Order: sequence, then structure tokens, then C-alpha cells
Amino acid sequence: MPTTEQEPFYYSFGDTPAFYVEYMKRSEAFTMGVDHYHAYYEIYYMLSGRRLYFIRDRSYAVEQGDLVFIPKHELHKTMHAGEAAHERVIIHFDDATIEKWSEKHADYLLSPFRQASPIVRLPRAEQFAAEQLIRRLLAEISGKATGYELIPGPAVAELLLMASRYTEKHDTAPLQHETPMHEKISEIVRHINANYAEPLRLGDLSERFFISPYYLSRMFKEITGFAFSDYVVLTRIKEAQRLLRETDNSISDIAAAAGFENFSHFGKMFKKIARQSPRDYRKQHK
Repeated sequence: MPTTEQEPFYYSFGDTPAFYVEYMKRSEAFTMGVDHYHAYYEIYYMLSGRRLYFIRDRSYAVEQGDLVFIPKHELHKTMHAGEAAHERVIIHFDDATIEKWSEKHADYLLSPFRQASPIVRLPRAEQFAAEQLIRRLLAEISGKATGYELIPGPAVAELLLMASRYTEKHDTAPLQHETPMHEKISEIVRHINANYAEPLRLGDLSERFFISPYYLSRMFKEITGFAFSDYVVLTRIKEAQRLLRETDNSISDIAAAAGFENFSHFGKMFKKIARQSPRDYRKQHK
């Protein structure tokens, strides 16, 4: 008798990008299908299970109780890590929202997003307090008792304060790589991130890092969640978006600076990823 895949169980509160909280429980293996980065902050909390999470330039093993702080415009993607079943909470908010919570302390509350490692693994007592806070937040959202809307904002501000006080006093150096190959792929990703404006070919990188093209392609996808060519294009488009927001350079100059040799290809890829033209993107974000 054929088995059917179970649908994930979830509920949410609010709207992205201003303020959004979502609980998700899955029992089936899942790898995030969307190549993902955005112009708002994200907190990811692992309630149960284990996941692999690619952020910025490497993959991390995220375990129960871990808090993950993803800055704006940072490429990230979650993947299964052997265990299918897991529960997680994601929280999105933008600058206007955190300033509404506390204009005076907004910069301090954002400090966990500026750490060397995006993973904050709290000690047992603090981890218990964070989980109790999050579970109360989820109970309010799912129960919808009168006045439940008053809870999420202050609860997330308290969670940020808890993490900020911890990171202020403790080093959050990056966790150990899962394997030597994870470390090798991270080295290659950092090279791509630093040299996106130059030609980046799989064969050239395989020679530079002493790994066969086939094995590099396979392991890059397995460890980062991205195909090699897709990652290069995404990195270049992300840089083009930054230049469109922060400079008055012409769009053709920006395309070249981001590493695109063909302007038509740049326009096509930009529209595919950003869902709008470079010109419209600049108008919206300038």
C-alpha cells in the first residue's frame, strides 16, 4: 500500500517584512527549495530535531535549543541532516519594527546579528528561559485568547535582549566544521564571495583547490544546498542589488562590477531572482 507524505503543521502571526512569527513541525525530510535572502532580519529557533543551515559562507549543524541570527541580505538555506522530524520557529522583522520596540536600544538588540558566528548556543539555564519564552509566545499565537496580539512584540524584544546580553559577555566563535570537506567547501565559498567580479569556472576552481570538477560540483551542492553555477549567479545579483541601493552608478557599470560579462544575461538573471528589473529595483530601494 503506497504511503503518502504528511503535510507540515504550522501556524503564524503577523506579516513579513514588518513582523512575522511562524511555527513549523515536519515529519518528512525537507530541504528548503528557495534560494533565499531578504531585506529584513530573521531569527531561526530549533525547538526539536537537527538541521544543516548554510549561512554566508559555510554550513552549520543546528541543534535543539540553538538560536540562529541571519542579517539582512545574507544568503541562507536549510537542509535535512539525517533526521527528518523537526520543529522550528522563524521570526522576521525590519528596522522600523525594532525601532518601534526601542529606538534607544535598537542597535544593542541587533548585536547578535553582528557576531562572528550566526549560531548562538546558550548555556542550559539561559536556553531553558529562551524556550519557555518562545513556547509562551507560540501558545498565545495558537490559542488566540483576547489580547494575544500584545504578546509577540515584547516577547521577541525580550528574546533579543537575552541574546544580546549573552553575546556581549561571551565569544560566539564559529562552531567546528562537520568534516574536512565542509571546511574545504567553505574555503571555496569564501573565494567566490571575494572574487565574484572575476571569471569563476568550476574547472579553474577544481585546479586551484585540488579537487576534481565532478566531486567539487557534487559536494558543493550537498554541503551548501546550492548548485555551483546558481551560487555564483546569486552572489553576483546580490552584489548588484547592493550597488543599485547604495550608488548612482549606471546599471551597465553595475552589471560589469558584479561580474556579468553579458548585459542581456544580467538583466534576465536579475529579473528571475529579484522578480523585477534592475531599474524598478533601484526605484523601490533608493
